[in-house]
This record gives sequence, C-alpha cells and structure tokens, in this order.
Amino acid sequence: MELDSLLAMFRDATGCKAIAWLPDRTGMLTSIGATTEFGNPEALESIAVAGGAVDVDTPAGRLCVVAVPGVRGCWVGVAAATDQQVSVSRQATFLAAVVGQVVRARLDADHAARELAERYEEINLLYSTSEILGRTVTFEEAAREILVEISETVGARRAAILMHDPSNDMLQVVTAIGFDATTAAPIAVGDERAASARAFRDRRALILEPGELEHEGESYRCGSMLSVPIRYAYPGQDESTLGVVNLSERRTGEAFSRADEKLVSAIASQIGTAVQNARLVRASLIQHRLQHEVQLAGDLQRRLLPDPGLVAPDATVAARVVPVERVGGDFYHLFRLGGGKTGVMIGDVSGMGYPAAMIMALLMSAASIHAQAAADPVDMLLALLTSLEDELTATGMHVSVFYAVIDAPASRLRFANAGHPHAFVVGASGGIDRLSAQVPPLGLGDDDVSVLRQTWTSEHHGWERGRDLLLLFTDGVSDARNSGGERFSEKRLTDLIRDSRQRNPVEIVDHAFAVVRTHVGDAPALDDLTLVVARA
Repeated sequence: MELDSLLAMFRDATGCKAIAWLPDRTGMLTSIGATTEFGNPEALESIAVAGGAVDVDTPAGRLCVVAVPGVRGCWVGVAAATDQQVSVSRQATFLAAVVGQVVRARLDADHAARELAERYEEINLLYSTSEILGRTVTFEEAAREILVEISETVGARRAAILMHDPSNDMLQVVTAIGFDATTAAPIAVGDERAASARAFRDRRALILEPGELEHEGESYRCGSMLSVPIRYAYPGQDESTLGVVNLSERRTGEAFSRADEKLVSAIASQIGTAVQNARLVRASLIQHRLQHEVQLAGDLQRRLLPDPGLVAPDATVAARVVPVERVGGDFYHLFRLGGGKTGVMIGDVSGMGYPAAMIMALLMSAASIHAQAAADPVDMLLALLTSLEDELTATGMHVSVFYAVIDAPASRLRFANAGHPHAFVVGASGGIDRLSAQVPPLGLGDDDVSVLRQTWTSEHHGWERGRDLLLLFTDGVSDARNSGGERFSEKRLTDLIRDSRQRNPVEIVDHAFAVVRTHVGDAPALDDLTLVVARA
C-alpha cells in the first residue's frame, strides 16, 4: 500500500488530517500527505522518543507528532478538527505503528530489489567471464576482456592484472585499463611497500584507503584500491597464487566494499583457472609437438641405417638396432667397396636421446663420404674424427666405433677399432677371436689426428670365405638385465652365436634377440641394443 493512500484512508476514517515525513534516496527529508498545509517543521529531528508524542505548532495549526518506531528518520503528524489532544495522541501513535509497518515493508522490498540487482550484476559478470573463457584461446585475450567486465561492474576507471614470473619472482602487468601496461614497472614479490606484493604473498584481498601502501610500481593507482590475489587450487596440492587483480579510481568516488572484494575474488579464481588451463593447453601442444618431432627424428634415424641387402651378393648381413628411446646413439653402416670387398661399421655414441642421435646422424653422413675414398680402415676413422672433432669437443661426447673391410677374395679382414669392446670373428670351427681396440673412442683420447695418423695402423685377421662370421654388438645387448638385475653377459651372447653359426645371419640375429627378450622379461631397457652379423 502507498503511504499517501494510507493517509487519505486515515483522514476519511477519523476526520483527522495526517502527514508523514521520511528521507528519500538522497537522504533529504520529504513529506507525504497534507504537505501544503503543514510543511516540514524544523523540530522534527528532536522527536526521537519511541512511543512518545510531541505537540508541534505549524502555520496551519498544531500537530501531534510521533516518531515512527523501527524506522530511523521517519515521523507522522496528526491534526484534529477540534481541540481533543488526548484522542489525537492515540491516533498519532496508532498511525505511526501502521506507517512503520508500511515503510519497513517498502524498505525491505527496496533492499531486496537492490540485492537482486547486485546479484544480477555478479551473476552476469560470472556468466560473462565463463563465456569469455569458453570462446577465447589465449590467456592474454581472455584477461583483457575479463578486466573490462570487472571494471564496468564495480565502476573502476583504472585496473590491471599482474602475473607472477617465477624466473625472476616478479609481478608484471599483462593487461590494463586506464593506462599503458608497458609503462608499469615490475614489482618484486618480496617488496614490503607494494600492495600487489602483499596481496600475492598473504593470499588475501586488500582494500586500501588513499595514501595507504602507495608504491611507484603502482603509479596507475588513484585514491583507494582493491587488490585481489589470483589463485588456483591444484587437485591434491596446496593452493597456488598466480597473480593479482588491482582496481582503482572508482567512478562514484566511494571506497571499495567487502561485497566488491567477494565478487572480484570469485572472478579472480576464474582467472586462475584460465591461466592454468592456458598453461596446460600450451604444455599439451608443446608435448604433442615434441612427441611428433621425436617420432619424425626416430623415423629419420632408422632411414639413415642402410638396408643389409645393399652389400649382396658380396656379403650376407643381418643387423638390428633397438633404441631405448625413440632416438638413440647406436648405429651400424655397410659399404660395397668393389672387388668383392665389404665395409662393415658399428658404433655407440656416448649418452642417449637427441644429442647422441645428432652425433650419430653426422657420423653416418660423413662415413658415407669417406668410406669410398679411404681404402684403409684407419684412414676411414681418422677422416671421421676430422669431420666430427668440433662437434665432439663442443658436446663433450665421444664415439666408440669399429670399422672392418672384409676382403673375401683375399681371405682376409682388415679393421680399425676406436674403443669398441664387442667385435669378434666366429670361425667356421667354433673358435671366437676378439678384435681388440687399438685406440680410445673418438673424441675421448688426447692425441690429435696428426699424431694418430703416425701411430695407428690397421690390423689383419684371416677370413674363411663363406664360413666365418663377423659379430658386432653394443653394450646394450650384453648388459641387458632382467628384473633381478642379472646381466645377459658377453659370454652368453658369443656362445649363442657360436652355437648357431651354421644358420644364416638373419636367423642368427632373430634367435639372439628372442633369447635376450626372454631374459629381460618385463624389466625396462637401460641402453640401446644393436647387433650385426656378417658372412662374406
């Protein structure tokens, strides 16, 4: 019910004129009812005794004025047609109680409307933030749009989002409103004078009055400021602080409230989720790209290894490389040298993964060039060392490499061995001869190429054409371990090859890997595995 209707009904029922005074939204006193007759008496502010009635003289006559109970700054006045003051006092007290009920109902409705409007703004902001995060890919895009929405909702002319850079432990403005973000200096997290740093460290919002915690890094601040940490709770881990949202220079000139803090904190948690999602997406893309690149690198590395069939019919060769990672440092190489000669090489680059694979690729490329030009195995390996010396020095890596030239028509094998421990000739009668290393692995020794050229010479070994086997392998095969830590061992492998020497090289290699796999079982591989068997 409206107050003017209530006062009119009261006048009709009692014959008494009535008036009510109450403050409007701006705090100014306004009157309802018989306003033209009585106006606003100056003594109203002194009438505050609950349940008491006070007579007030006005130009239009005497009024009995009563403070409305339960409603601050609200009064009612009643004027009788006759001089019956006791009756008027009762009527004024009764009317004040009724008016109090009406005013309180109106205030409750107004408060509910304001609350609903505020909640609508908050809900709309939360919805807008979710929608922004749903349709934008990069955090930078989302941060700018979200900051605009927050600023408009709380009425801030200046705003900034600062993100933490773990590499230097600084807070840096990534997007801003009301000033140029590039002009804002970074703020150290440990700075005791900066509001942003304190909010970040303490993980709680700060409402700052003008002049409180002012800092040159927050020069964009104007008057009061609200600083809210951006947080994200990792599943199963403690909450992490990622940055800060700062708001300043409110359009109304009012200070920020706890309701503003609560709202911005809710949005800040969404920003934290956006940051983490962006990081996860970026990490996922990087991981996917790396996996793709590793797969391509592994495919390329396998293609660098020659097809054993290229040395036929001069020799029958079987070779297999199983890297412990997608790429590795083990390799073999084969060459048709003419005149019935066959070149066979095996090597092991120190380390695993990309660095070893890069050295391996360079070595394979260089070997393809030098094998045809260098008739002597030592000359071949010295040419490789010359080609790779800078890369080996720069990376601190080295290569154990064995190279043999099988001259089947001349019934001999010439070889050069730079630190490779597993090179053997398995004779037709079952004898096993180790082809020992003459010098350390390439890149590990102190001698330069010129010194090695003077002191290193190839060695010779007899070769029974079509019957002897050249057996080459890397540490990964002999050192393969089962779940109990037991090594497969070099002797077990050489005995296995000796016992199956009558078979063709492909069957020998297949059988050897099958036995090694049975030995290892489910235990993880620790090193690349390479095995080469050649008959010429």
